[in-house]
Amino acid sequence: MAALTSTLLLGGCGIWPFGKADVPAPPATPRQETAVQQQKPEAPALSAKTQRYLAGRGLPVIETRPLNLRVDCKFRDETGYGGHLDLEVQDAEVQRFAATINIGRRGSCRFDLRNFRQTASLPNVTLAGAPGACTVRMWEQGDQVAVAFSACRAQCDGNSFDYLWPILVEKQGGRCS
Repeated sequence: MAALTSTLLLGGCGIWPFGKADVPAPPATPRQETAVQQQKPEAPALSAKTQRYLAGRGLPVIETRPLNLRVDCKFRDETGYGGHLDLEVQDAEVQRFAATINIGRRGSCRFDLRNFRQTASLPNVTLAGAPGACTVRMWEQGDQVAVAFSACRAQCDGNSFDYLWPILVEKQGGRCS
């Protein structure tokens, strides 16, 4: 068995009977981008079964379209919950995102786009931190856009993450709460 193995190993080191110049090169073809590479991702269409289900219950089908929003707003309520949101999304691609949320006497949470990468654009915009870490999702909800946070304890101090709510932004006027 050892003799067979060594023979096979040595046989693999043999010289080819022709050099590189003798091997014909494949014909050069210009690189062309396909239509798939040029298109933005589209939201999946609702199945007929889902459409019937919604229609049977009188629920409207919400059109999926790319999110477009530009807002720089501050908010505060009577309990001391408040903050600042600077957000710009163009055709479901996040251009700017920074948020600071102060949660009364519990602490605060801070988010910055440079700590995230965008992982989805339709039907919801999704920003993800390190694997298994913070996720920020944005979606239209009637006349508002919701910016919600999950698994973001590392972006918050104290026990403020336990009291962190989504930020709601009015599409018309840019007011947030």
